[in-house]
Amino acid sequence: MDDLVSQLGYAAIFVGTFLEGETVLALGGVAAAYGYLSLPGVMAVAVLGAFAGDQTAFFIGRRYGQRVLARFPGLAAKAPRVQELVRRWDAPAVVLLRFCYGLRVAGPIVIGSCGISPWRLAFFNFIGTLLWAPIVTSVGYVAGQALESWLGRMRHVQIVLVMLLVLAVVIVWFVLHWRRR
Repeated sequence: MDDLVSQLGYAAIFVGTFLEGETVLALGGVAAAYGYLSLPGVMAVAVLGAFAGDQTAFFIGRRYGQRVLARFPGLAAKAPRVQELVRRWDAPAVVLLRFCYGLRVAGPIVIGSCGISPWRLAFFNFIGTLLWAPIVTSVGYVAGQALESWLGRMRHVQIVLVMLLVLAVVIVWFVLHWRRR
């Protein structure tokens, strides 16, 4: 498992931050705390992945924004308010959107439908990713260090907990298998 995290960790962080980001990036910080990945490497890959993901979503919104909004009525209902906010305060809106959980894909699509300049979006999006990646990675890193410290005191209990977890999974699997028959 250690080798798998070390070999595929950066690729997983890139893909995860390209698509959504916070959870994957926090886990990348935990992996850095355990020594599987480099903390600056996790941050750099996250900046690249998040920036590329937002730019891709922006250009999808720029090209197909109205069709996407028509397909998702919940997003379409919120879009006018977001579009007004972006038209009024585009720079802070682009930077702060980075920190709004769950809007990483929808936000740039809506922004793309607003007509904001691609270069202006790219500049402020990059600033947002330069702020966001170290913050979220650091939260994961600190949580990983705290978890390691806590588990370090409980080393003698770890084997028992892992065995109980495996036993619970096996029992659930047998019950589900028995119910299907």
